[in-house]
Amino acid sequence: MTIGVLALQGAFIEHRKMLDTLNVTSFEIRKKEDLTKSFDGLIIPGGESTTIGKLLNDLDMMNTIREHINNGMPVFGTCAGMILLARNIVNSDNQYLATMDISVQRNAYGRQLGSFNTEASFGDIANLPMTFIRAPYINDVGGAVKVLSRVNGHIVAAQQGKQLVTSFHPELTGNTAVHRHFINIVEAD
Repeated sequence: MTIGVLALQGAFIEHRKMLDTLNVTSFEIRKKEDLTKSFDGLIIPGGESTTIGKLLNDLDMMNTIREHINNGMPVFGTCAGMILLARNIVNSDNQYLATMDISVQRNAYGRQLGSFNTEASFGDIANLPMTFIRAPYINDVGGAVKVLSRVNGHIVAAQQGKQLVTSFHPELTGNTAVHRHFINIVEAD
């Protein structure tokens, strides 16, 4: 199994370290040609969604990634990655990959000073450590979307088929549970 990690901006190195911990091969996707390599799943890291979206367009990668996802490639988006996958962004006119039937609110917890750590359940996992940095949350989900986690009443993790998203940064906690969940999605493919 090989996972491609979008490496245009954001916490891509941390995701690769988590995959290494799980003995999963990964490589960085930096240009359109990288999307022609053989890989079984894609991680879109946190960072700045506007910047990543602009780079995806400038590097002519947006449509190719969207096609991969629409053709069934498993994808995991954290924070900005969740925004990029969302069909609707409440407080923005931008739309990016728009493959997942969720409506998100950017910077829902405020600016950098609003960043925090907590523990909450994720699916069947209790007390998962969660790091939120200028995080979005999900306002609304479509019927095919399964809510996996809530914090203070807000949806912070969800799955639609082979698409997984989190508002928080599991790659920053040292806990591999969310990455294992994604690997299970890829292996079930």
